[in-house]
Amino acid sequence: MSSIIRKISIGSDYKNEAMHYSIGQPVYGGHVIHAITLEDVDNSYNIYIKKNNEVLPWKKFNSNMSISVEYDLEY
Repeated sequence: MSSIIRKISIGSDYKNEAMHYSIGQPVYGGHVIHAITLEDVDNSYNIYIKKNNEVLPWKKFNSNMSISVEYDLEY
């Protein structure tokens, strides 16, 4: 699974109160953020985590939330 999204930030106050999620960021009990995708079906952003070669869906954000996306320029 590969993605051109490198980082996603959730929240209207980007600098002070938003939650930031980046590819490669360690999270949740030894997992690492593996991919961030935009699903065309429901226009949601999904974050997948990986540990021991197992990839799991972790978080899903709908398009009604305040979202900032940073793309990977090396795709």
